[in-house]
Amino acid sequence: MPMNEIASPGQLRLAYARWALVTVPAIVFLGFLSGKLANSGYGNRWFAALAKPELIPPGWVFGLAWTVLYILMALAFAIVLHARGARGRGIAIAAFIVQLGLNLLWSPLFFRAHLVDQALLLIVLLFLLVAVTTALFWRVRRVAGLLLLPYLCWLAFASYLNYEIGRLNPDAESLGKPALQTQI
Repeated sequence: MPMNEIASPGQLRLAYARWALVTVPAIVFLGFLSGKLANSGYGNRWFAALAKPELIPPGWVFGLAWTVLYILMALAFAIVLHARGARGRGIAIAAFIVQLGLNLLWSPLFFRAHLVDQALLLIVLLFLLVAVTTALFWRVRRVAGLLLLPYLCWLAFASYLNYEIGRLNPDAESLGKPALQTQI
């Protein structure tokens, strides 16, 4: 390695791998925990009682999609965390953390509190913030922005589903009292 190089390509890959070894399990776990605590999915009696749009996929699709999306998000985040000295890195990291927080709030708001309209507002705000985060990540490292594009597409679809569920179930909040405890 020449004296003017700070780190070899192998060392740089290892540093990124270390970030990914932290971000991937952490973000996947947080997403899983949010869904579990909210009792999200088809096993939720309140959700099962709702009229659903024709385009709603089977339950297993949501678990698979969110697992893949959380992995892609975490890998993109690791790339940006690893990009020390890159212009715009700090604001990109901050935007990611804020959007992740909003992401983790959606399931409890929708599945636990049964606030369909408020969940729609949240997911639209989340979509906008993820679009900004994607652009910020793109400026730091193009591949990081590319990794967020499937998430952005899924949020558009999830927004449609949230909207349609609200439209088809104007009385959704009154269909069942929100649960006060979680069974794990």
